[in-house]
Amino acid sequence: MAYPRFVEIHEEGPREGFQMESRLFPTAEKISLVDALSATGLKKIQVASFVNPQKVPAMADAADIFAGIKKYPNVRHTALWLNKRGILTAINTPGVDVDGKLIIYTTERFCQANNNCSLEEHLETQRQWLETYVANNIPLEAIYVCTAFGCQMDGPVDIPQLLSSIRATLDLCAEMGLGVPAVVLGDTVGWANPDEIKRRVAAVRELTNGARVGLHLHDTRGMGSANFFSALQEGVDLFDGSVGGLGGCPFCGHKDATTAGNVCTEDMVQMCHELGIETGINLELLIEASLMAERIIGRTLTGRTMHSGSIESRRQLALKSKTQTA
Repeated sequence: MAYPRFVEIHEEGPREGFQMESRLFPTAEKISLVDALSATGLKKIQVASFVNPQKVPAMADAADIFAGIKKYPNVRHTALWLNKRGILTAINTPGVDVDGKLIIYTTERFCQANNNCSLEEHLETQRQWLETYVANNIPLEAIYVCTAFGCQMDGPVDIPQLLSSIRATLDLCAEMGLGVPAVVLGDTVGWANPDEIKRRVAAVRELTNGARVGLHLHDTRGMGSANFFSALQEGVDLFDGSVGGLGGCPFCGHKDATTAGNVCTEDMVQMCHELGIETGINLELLIEASLMAERIIGRTLTGRTMHSGSIESRRQLALKSKTQTA
């Protein structure tokens, strides 16, 4: 067991969260949340997605959000897209920090639901993405693997099936002379467990000859924190998180956002700090942002640290009380 010394957490709450809610929220409130998150020390925040507004109406104001948020030094405000048109929209939208990524799938039915094409067809779209990145001098940063632990629609995904999907994409990148800095495994429907985290991280590291492996974890069935800890034990130092536990995928069969959320960013930061792992994130400011998200959404969110307070803040209160009564 060797914990990483520093963990990099990418925040996806503004995009993951608002896309999953059953009602629409004012653009100004989305901007306020992004600004609050930008002040915490997070270095990468996924603000919105450039997708079909008829399918995801919550993201119809993506360009307006980017136009309204404050720019902070060393904070990247990124976006999600599902096709070449979305990439070009992101490139041409002021305020977007375009991060070159590929998004791949392990199963046919989920690929059809999310992209309306087969796995074979989708691989060819990834070639178009790479060509677009190269043409616009955008470096490739990561491959994101959806349903890396199982699929709500097609069932279990074993490790050979996972590696086959990744290998085909690695071959495509190699064909174009591009290296792959990172592979991020997505527990899109909340099927991961701590043992599978370790097995799949090891298998992907072996396949990629040591590429950085990251995780996009969901807490759908209450195993998110355990899976996060298991990954830390394997030295994983790259994670996606979602403020307050917001989020979920609207195409994976879950009924609402109350059960499909991502692992909570502030809970991950709390665990890291208690284990002596640096994150560069101000936990108290992050808790304030979580409480803001809760007020905006209008229901109790699933984060634990946001409601109980950080352990360090309680230590300081206890110390102050002890000193005053001494």
